[in-house]
Amino acid sequence: MASAHSFRAAVEARDLAALDDLFTDDVRLYSPVKFTPFEGKPMVLGLFGVLLRTFEGFHYIGQFDGTARTSADGAEAPSEILLFRATVDGREIHGIDMLQFDADGRIKEFTVMVRPQSAVQALGQAVLAGLVADGLVPDPADESRVRTA
Repeated sequence: MASAHSFRAAVEARDLAALDDLFTDDVRLYSPVKFTPFEGKPMVLGLFGVLLRTFEGFHYIGQFDGTARTSADGAEAPSEILLFRATVDGREIHGIDMLQFDADGRIKEFTVMVRPQSAVQALGQAVLAGLVADGLVPDPADESRVRTA
């Protein structure tokens, strides 16, 4: 059974294999830099690979638990919130990870919120570059060249 503790331990150990066991196959990750969620375990794990390389000095500083309705189906689900601090491109980030669990205790929905706006922008640029470098999303520069050709 997944928990915020096992998730936190996997992130702090930078252990993608351990994260793989904690997510549902259809996990959805809501990012502060993208309107639509990242969907499915392969994409979410790929994103975590990029995030683990991008964040500097990442550490959790607190935790809350309770229940909340999920975005996908509106069902009430056990939920935990982890507060974190990190640095990206020299900008300090304050953030929260909101984890929502399925009946088997695996993470089915994950929402990240960060502040301030300058850190969100730095994070968005760094993550996009990592996703492009890892082949998880097309390079937006290439798409603009195709549209204008």
